[in-house]
Formats: sequence, structure tokens, C-alpha cells
Amino acid sequence: MAQCIKTQFVGLDVHKDTIVIAVAELGRQAARVVATVPHEGKALRKVLDKLGPRAQVACCYEAGPTGYGLARALLAAGWSCDVIAPSLIPKRHGERIKTDRRDAVKLAENHRAGQLVAVFIPDEQTEAIRDLERAREDAKKAERVVRHQLSKFLLRTGRRYPGKTTWNDAHHAWIAKQTFAAPAQQYVLSDGLAAVEGATLRARQLTTRLREVTAGWSQEPLVKALQAMRGVEFVTAVTLVAEVGDLRRFARAEDFMGYVGLIPSEQTSGNHRRQGPITKTGNAHVRHVLVESAWHYRRQPRMSKALRERSAGISPQVCAIAWKAQKRLHGRLHRLIGRGKNKAEAVTAVARELAGFVWAISREEKLLVS
Repeated sequence: MAQCIKTQFVGLDVHKDTIVIAVAELGRQAARVVATVPHEGKALRKVLDKLGPRAQVACCYEAGPTGYGLARALLAAGWSCDVIAPSLIPKRHGERIKTDRRDAVKLAENHRAGQLVAVFIPDEQTEAIRDLERAREDAKKAERVVRHQLSKFLLRTGRRYPGKTTWNDAHHAWIAKQTFAAPAQQYVLSDGLAAVEGATLRARQLTTRLREVTAGWSQEPLVKALQAMRGVEFVTAVTLVAEVGDLRRFARAEDFMGYVGLIPSEQTSGNHRRQGPITKTGNAHVRHVLVESAWHYRRQPRMSKALRERSAGISPQVCAIAWKAQKRLHGRLHRLIGRGKNKAEAVTAVARELAGFVWAISREEKLLVS
């Protein structure tokens, strides 16, 4: 069946209470604002139905706090709708006026010209798991903050922990034994310790809940398969899959590396080519967990007990990719450091290749042993 030609390109400037609708018709005429409606489906559909057959209308709006609900509703009703990456919308130099109407017009005209980059719209279950995974990440950040505050309070008052590893049972017991002559400082200690314990409990509960809700998820086999790799435990695997969605939409490993912003920036003119820091575009959550995982490859390749347990039930093809990643990434990391490369930069380079191995596992048709 031939694809219907789009003749009406609709830019939606979506806010909490209102939606500004602009239309650019096929051709070179300037886009026009046709309506400003309340943020509700019935009012929007009424305006869109006046533009012609639904198959000929292509809508778009910027990704933001209003989420994907509007796009899902329009797609279900028969309209085409893209959610646009705001950072990649073309901008004109010297433009100093920004209004909702102008934003809607700009979206419509750029959509007609094919100059917009759409983001992936996850299904509702994947989006829900992503929300839970991000809530856990926020809980871990809050835990780090209160730990830092308490440890600096103790250091400022001359209390130095004699052990090497902090925030284990021995460290908690040492903190609980500290006493202060001033009641105010004693209260700060007890309050800080209670805050740390509360934050730790919250993070653990969210991790437990994350394990529960991912059971039976359509992407659960991929989550399990990714854990065959060193440095990719359960939470990291869930973050990769929930944030990216369908990894098969990337035709090449390089496309996925670019999506997470791990490729070098570049300025090339004539015969001069200069590469700079990584682009840091795309999903920062995925980039962060990949870099954190890459640090694990500083150790010699081996199958630890934990890694053998995580690899149980995973197909030999996936295990072979994971073992190849261990050997290659360990060697690359040490070669880069041996050549005088900064450790952080070397690990970032390894994270880029790690993304390629994640992509390779996602392309395997058989992830688990039946």
C-alpha cells in the first residue's frame, strides 16, 4: 500500500493549559497560526479535523514536561505525530523575539522542510519503568548528598574514621558511637544519621520495586542478557533498556554511540581536521551509566562468581560477545593510559566502545537459553 503524501504540516506549541496550532501547507507558503485551544483532546481534534484527511496531516511538538500522552492519542486517532528533540531545532542567528505563536510557526515550517529530529516514543509500560528507574536514581543522589553532609560535619569536628571503606556496617557503628558535649551538635549527628538511614532505605525499596515491575516486561530478556557484561548489573541494564527503548532502531553501532553523545566533536575545514571533547548530546542517563560501567574494565578479564551467576541462562552467542568485550576493552583502556591519556578520557573512549557491544547484544535474535 502506497504511503499517503502529507500535505498539512502542523506545529503544536504545547503548554500545561493551552496548545497553539500552526499549519504549513505543502509548498513554500509561510505557516499560519490557526487556533489556540485548551490542552484537551476534544478541542485539538476539532481543529485538526478541519485541515483535511487525517492521513495527510503530520503533527509535531517539542519534547518536554507534558510527556508523550498527546502523541499517543493523536497516533491512535489516525494522525501522524512526532515528538521533537528541542536541542536540535534549527535556530536563526539574531532572532530575539520568542512567543508561543512564533514557536508553533517555526515547528510547522521546519517540519515541512524535514529539518526536525524526532525522539523515540516509548510504550506506556517502558515509560513507567523508566520513571521508576529515574526515581531510584534521584534517591541515590539524595543519599549521596546526606552522606556527604554528615561526613563533612564529622570531619569538621575532628572525627576521622580510621577504616578504609566508608558507609558499611562498621562505619555506621562508628558514627553511632560518636558523642558531643554540645547538645546542638549531638542533635545534628542524630539527625544526619537518621537522614542517611532514611535515604538508604528509600533507595533499597525502589530497587526492590524495580525488580518486581520488570518481571514479565517485554524487554526483560534483553535486560538479563546485558548483565552478562562486566560492569552491567541489574540497575544499569534496566537503565540502558528503559532509557533507549528499542535498540534495534539503530542500524549501526556508531549510530547508537552518537545517540548517547559519546563520539568526539569535530571541526573540519579543508585539509584541517580537529576533534574535540565528546558531543554529550542525547540521553545523559545512558551516557552516565556507560561511563560508570567502563571503569570496571581496568581489571584483568575474568569470570567472577557474580558474573557467572548473572550469565546463567544467557545464550552462548551473547556470552561470547560479553567475553570479547572484556578482553578488548581492558586492553584498550590500558593502551590508552599507557600512552599518557588522561584516565577519565580513556574511560570515556572505552565507554564509547562499550556502547557498541551493548548494541551488538541487542541485535542477537536469541538472548536467553530456552
